Amino acid sequence: MDTQNLEKTAIKIQSWWRGNMVRRTLLQAALRAWVIQCWWRSMQAKMLEQRRRLALRLYTCQEWAVVKVQAQVRMWQARRRFLQARQAACIIQSHWRWHASQTRGLIRGHYEVRASRLELDIEILMT
Repeated sequence: MDTQNLEKTAIKIQSWWRGNMVRRTLLQAALRAWVIQCWWRSMQAKMLEQRRRLALRLYTCQEWAVVKVQAQVRMWQARRRFLQARQAACIIQSHWRWHASQTRGLIRGHYEVRASRLELDIEILMT
């Protein structure tokens, strides 16, 4: 073999070796980039899950507050209706008692105070 042939062969081997080294370096870089991308995607998924949980917690807190306000309003309305009904019942009872006392009979009487005694004379007439 002559020197020129040897040089060409050496150049081919060197270019093959450089090509292998470049491909290996590119493969390592691609694998490292893939690892970083996987890590970044997992971090994004975790952050998204945290935001979703926070939004859900806020929503449930607001919903619970709304439920509490609604319950308070309903309780206030029920209490107001109860008080109105009780007041109406008291008015009806007082009018009924007055009417019953007016129509049941007449109470007549007189009293005298003598020294330290009270003499009381009551006469009830039923009609």
